[in-house]
Amino acid sequence: MKKLLLLAFLFSSATASFATNTPQNDSIVDAEEDSTLPEQIIANPREGFKNLFEASNTTAAFAGKLNPNAISFVDDYVDKNSSKLLNMKIWGKPYFDMMDGILDKYGLPVELKYLSVIESELKSFAVSWAGAVGPWQFMPQTAREMGLVVSGKRDERTDFTKSTKAAARYLTSLYGIYNDWLLVIAAYNGGPGKVDAAIRKSGSRNFWNLQYYLPTESRNHVKKFIATHYIMEGQGSIATLTKKEVEALPIINSPRASKDTVETLSISGKYNSMVIAQYLEMSIVEFNRLNPAFDQNMAINNTYDLRLPADKSLLFLAKKWQILEQSIKMALTLATR
Repeated sequence: MKKLLLLAFLFSSATASFATNTPQNDSIVDAEEDSTLPEQIIANPREGFKNLFEASNTTAAFAGKLNPNAISFVDDYVDKNSSKLLNMKIWGKPYFDMMDGILDKYGLPVELKYLSVIESELKSFAVSWAGAVGPWQFMPQTAREMGLVVSGKRDERTDFTKSTKAAARYLTSLYGIYNDWLLVIAAYNGGPGKVDAAIRKSGSRNFWNLQYYLPTESRNHVKKFIATHYIMEGQGSIATLTKKEVEALPIINSPRASKDTVETLSISGKYNSMVIAQYLEMSIVEFNRLNPAFDQNMAINNTYDLRLPADKSLLFLAKKWQILEQSIKMALTLATR
């Protein structure tokens, strides 16, 4: 109870000072914060932390309910790391703003920026025991595949902007394989091979079912991401849910998904959801909510009744052949891996 009281206080304090305390340069500074809090200040600590251990308001765009399997881990992680991370939310704002812009441009959930927090604590020259470098902790080969220069004279893994763009490309590629953000995060840490092996051994594509077939580091990496997300945002999002949980979210909650603004187009061909979203400058979150299980249906039936906002459907018709060509290229690239 005391740690939840403390967290509620820290969350409200960080939010109040967020707009007025931003770093004046790119240096990363570690801040200390007084953790003293009389228990009587907050009557209901769970409300103070936006119902961390309760279901979110179901009318919200993203009903980010914390999975019961994560509660114990998140509870402990909150206890140990909330003060440090809420301070990071303040001094790291310029970095987070930059990442938001890049992730949004790629049609990715902007909350994926918190992956860089657990990878490196936003340290540009962080180096792991395995040789991964930079804020997004790229190994040399993966970095080069994602377009970064890694040589004796130059290492773009340490460049915040370039490495974030590379991370966006890599996350897009992984999502094209798994269509599930928790599996994407596990694969980002341990590699697709480890996730594929866990899927085979468990007979499941649900992270909570296959987690113990993953290496401990990858399993905990996913839980650290969820915990960090809850500390930073006070709630979950599309990025902390399994594919099934995402599909269960009602389409009606989307602000653009009304009968007056959404049109249906019957399409056929090897279209890919990530490519469509990127060309139409749509969030993949919004696209998936309008078009659940799109990639799976296209793979089986090769046809789909595509739902898009009216303005986006016009753009799709204008670019459909470019989108199809790029979708086929992505399919061929994934097939050769």
